[in-house]
Formats: sequence, structure tokens, C-alpha cells
Amino acid sequence: MAPFCQKCEAPIPLLNYLLWPRRCPVCQHPRRWRTWLVEIIGILATLWLWNFPPPKLGFILGLVVLLFFAVVVIIDLEYRLIMHPVSIAGAVLGLVVGVILHGWLKTLLGGVIGFGVMFLFYFLGTLFARWMARRRGENLDGEALGFGDVNLSGVLGLMLGSSLILVGLFLGVIIGAVISLLYMLGMILARKYKMFAAIPYGPFLITGAFILIYLGNFLKLILGTN
Repeated sequence: MAPFCQKCEAPIPLLNYLLWPRRCPVCQHPRRWRTWLVEIIGILATLWLWNFPPPKLGFILGLVVLLFFAVVVIIDLEYRLIMHPVSIAGAVLGLVVGVILHGWLKTLLGGVIGFGVMFLFYFLGTLFARWMARRRGENLDGEALGFGDVNLSGVLGLMLGSSLILVGLFLGVIIGAVISLLYMLGMILARKYKMFAAIPYGPFLITGAFILIYLGNFLKLILGTN
């Protein structure tokens, strides 16, 4: 898909999109600050990855995984969904990464565990949210977990393998709980809090997997383990 202006939806030439002037040639709408932020973080992350590639994966495959993580996070933050084509591509990538890191058995088992555990959370969370909304006489605007999160957990299970997927999910849940609590407190103070407001959960799951894949050696140094 060619780049287009998010304001007037006019197509943007690649020269304008990648280099300069970085604005829509039709309505002159400038690029959003979030675009600049993503690009700056991407450049810094690539330089960091060049100096500290993940073990066994190396720079190239590590960069591909990092790009997949970035796509999931950006789309989930913008639209609060994880598209099935992204999950399918992630499953293929997860198989390759998992086999390199853990072998076939642990890779496939990790995918099953990741999918199964998050599916259980998805099912129970949906039942609880609907019950609470019905009890309060409110409409349920969104789900605490979408099925895209279930698919993503299966993909991450392939990457992390059976020995690490539960740790990755635990990290994601803890990070999500802390961020959600801070967000809820901020909304309460701003008097904008809404019961059962949907919060994208994919970035939290990605963060847990990122820590284990890319920061595993640093954690071992900090914890003093081999």
C-alpha cells in the first residue's frame, strides 16, 4: 500500500514521505510528531541492535523480529487491533526464530502454551466483563483482551519456546497491570474514567518477549546467573 495523507487521504510521493518536504503535497498537512518519534526510536534501536545482537539470532534476524514487534505495537496503539495477516506472518517468523533458539519440540509446545493460556484469559475475561456490564446496566464498548492478543501470544510462544513463554506472559501481565493502573488513576484524576475502557494489550505482551529475547544477557549479568 502506498503512503497517503491521514488528513485528506491523498497519495504522498515516496520522496515526500521518506525525505523532504515531509508534508502532504495537496493539503500541506505536516507529518505527525508520532511519526518522527517512531523513526527516531527505530534508528536508535537499529544502532543498539548492531552493537548488541541477540544470541543465535544475530543482527539481521534480530532486526526482522524487532520490526515485527514494532508493527504490532504501532497498529495496536493506533487502531486497538492485531490483524490476522500480521499474526500469520508472525507465526512463520516465530517458527524460524523458535527452531533456531529452542528446536522444533519446544517451539511448537511454546506456541500451544502461549495460545492456550491467553485463550483461557480471553474467555474468562470476556465472560466477567459482560457479566459486570450487564449487572451495572452499561454497554460493553470493548474487550479487555481481543482475540488478536490470543494469536499474538501463540506467536510469542513460538519465539520464546515452552521454557520461557510463561515467564514472558507473566512479565507482560505485570507490565500491563502497572501501566493500566497508572492510566486508570490518570483518567480518574482527569474525571474521564470509563468502566471497562479498552486498553491495547499487545504492547505489554511484546514488551515481555522483548525483555527475554533482547535483554536476556543483561538480566543474567544483573542477577549474577550463567
